[in-house]
Amino acid sequence: MNDCLSWSARELVTRLARREIPVLAAVEAFIERIDAIETDIQAWQHFDPAQARAQARALDSGTASGSLYGLPVGVKDLMDTSDMPTMYGSPIYTGHRPAVDAGCVAASRSAGAIVMGKTVTTEFATFQPGSTRNPRSTVSSPRTPGGSSSGSAAAVAAGMVPVAFGTQTAGSIVRPAAYCGVVGYKPTHGTLPLAGIKPLSPSLDTVGALARTVDDAAFFVGVLARLPLDPQPTARLRVGLCHTPYWDRASEDTRQAMATASRLFELNGACLSDITLPSHFAPLNDAQIDIMGYEAAAAFAPEMRTAAERFSPAFAAVLANGRCIDGSRFFAALAQARQARNSLDAMFEQFDVILAPSTEGTAPAGLQATGDPVFNRMWSLLGNPCVHVPIGTGQDEMPIGVTLVGRTFHDAQVLAAAHALERSLA
Repeated sequence: MNDCLSWSARELVTRLARREIPVLAAVEAFIERIDAIETDIQAWQHFDPAQARAQARALDSGTASGSLYGLPVGVKDLMDTSDMPTMYGSPIYTGHRPAVDAGCVAASRSAGAIVMGKTVTTEFATFQPGSTRNPRSTVSSPRTPGGSSSGSAAAVAAGMVPVAFGTQTAGSIVRPAAYCGVVGYKPTHGTLPLAGIKPLSPSLDTVGALARTVDDAAFFVGVLARLPLDPQPTARLRVGLCHTPYWDRASEDTRQAMATASRLFELNGACLSDITLPSHFAPLNDAQIDIMGYEAAAAFAPEMRTAAERFSPAFAAVLANGRCIDGSRFFAALAQARQARNSLDAMFEQFDVILAPSTEGTAPAGLQATGDPVFNRMWSLLGNPCVHVPIGTGQDEMPIGVTLVGRTFHDAQVLAAAHALERSLA
């Protein structure tokens, strides 16, 4: 039954729903995969094979189906689960047992998905790394998987699950997807519910997915959002090439990935042209940092009162910076974002999608940090749908890719463009 490890999410669900193989057989194949490599990768905060088997047996013994029937899913440990501990990446919540599932987790279960376990997150989805190693690196020379959806990206990259939940406030889906060489899909802000997810910055927090292919990500999120996200080919694409205000931070690997993606789009008939962003886009990363810090300081006021000594220095610094931002500065940052959103909407009259860098370069060496979200903050602030597409490898043989950005609420279009780019690579 190990053949099922290579099936797409859509094919796996279809075959399981037809009862071609038992759900338990598929789950056993993924359990075997996890058992074989988890020691080296450490993608899971909580993994209990007995729980996964029990969910599979319940499906096999019933008559109910669902759009995600039998699909093994990783759940980022920022999301509440009623039957598994939820630590949010912090020792403050060791042994914490939520009463109910997060909204997106409950929706996936209702659609028939199997929650395989909880994947490692950085502390409260910020900068303090967990123990996860990038599966594309070696045990002797580990590299970061990125953050904060570290375990989800690593689990998908290592074939432990076909798809996994992630969240993004700055760059927490796109960056780990880029470092681990998988697809990362951050939908339009608000597409999936935040209920039952530890808030960091509600104006920015966005639920999305890590997956092996664009179609897997579109299928998974499309089911949960009740959106037709099947990434079918579109008419001739108009692609805007956007180096962003931070292009000087791009490595040669990133520049080459952008050039490769541009060439592939042109070879497939797309019309490419450069985008010059207005000057008021330059400070958007600072605006994102201000909004995230201000809202995080408010969200974590309870822990600050009762358990501040258990924050890492990195997280304590985030909150300290946030407390230095007053309401006037916060409102000014929100106004900056609103002005830029209006400008970007006008630009999308000329483009279908925007091509932009995902990261400065390949995954940094070591596990002490998770990389810089310099190329992600702006898009998270603006709320646009983003899809990271792996392009190949850099000079160090580690994954590299690009981000496609879509118009707000036009997720299907950016997914179709990402799917076209992915197919041209094949």
